[in-house]
Amino acid sequence: MGKKLAFLGLGVMGYPMAGHLAKAGHDVTVYNRTQAKAAQWVEQYGGRAAPSPSDAARDAQIVLMCVGNDHDVRAVAKDALAGMAARSILVDHTTASAEVAREVAGAAKARNVEFLDAPVSGGQAGAENGKLTIMVGGDESIFAQAQPVLALYGRAVTLMGPTGAGQLTKMVNQICIAGLVQALSEGLNFAQRAGLDPNLVLDVIGKGAAQSWQMDNRGRTMIEDKFDFGFAVDWMRKDLSICLGTARQNGAALPVTALVDQFYARVQARGGGRWDTSSLIRLLED
Repeated sequence: MGKKLAFLGLGVMGYPMAGHLAKAGHDVTVYNRTQAKAAQWVEQYGGRAAPSPSDAARDAQIVLMCVGNDHDVRAVAKDALAGMAARSILVDHTTASAEVAREVAGAAKARNVEFLDAPVSGGQAGAENGKLTIMVGGDESIFAQAQPVLALYGRAVTLMGPTGAGQLTKMVNQICIAGLVQALSEGLNFAQRAGLDPNLVLDVIGKGAAQSWQMDNRGRTMIEDKFDFGFAVDWMRKDLSICLGTARQNGAALPVTALVDQFYARVQARGGGRWDTSSLIRLLED
């Protein structure tokens, strides 16, 4: 018997994620700020489109959301909670701050609703293929209830600790990616200027200690100067801003992350805000 679910936010990630829930036989109601997108989703997957988060959330056992930033999380969660039943679960897949996760958890508790922060990694392809990595913060017993649903689009769904731990883990993810993409950009640019065949270089070093997801999935497109896909620079800057703000609070040193964030600012200044994060290499090609 399928569960009654709601999914709020049908962007490049949310749209396919909600689709996996419907394909698994759950009764899914969706909400999206642009209603035409919600209507399109219903046409493709069935279910129902709701005019507001609270209407979508009414009677749902689990409400899942994937929106833009802290401000969006606050607004959509507040509206959703107004319609949620006692002991239902609100799961936030947005990459946001740990502070907003704790804030929403408090607002949920006041309404006798459970909350999990559950940011994801794996990009649009991971969402479409149902192979996301999901990092979760919250109570163990609530995680156990939600985990089978999250597993429909997550290949790895892991409880990292109490509320906020999911968001903090996602910050670690983005910090690591920032340095990796810059290093890959420098390496490939060096290879080209040294007169090497960059594709052959990738073949060779990709079988050794330098191998990474970024190398496997972005190396060749970087060589081909293709960046009209993937995780946008604008989104990465939003995420790195959260990382740097949190580091100022906990005393962590992020010198490379801060530098790469400024490189991304230069990409934005060139009009590359919607380019993939691997576009850092363009700054080295002048």
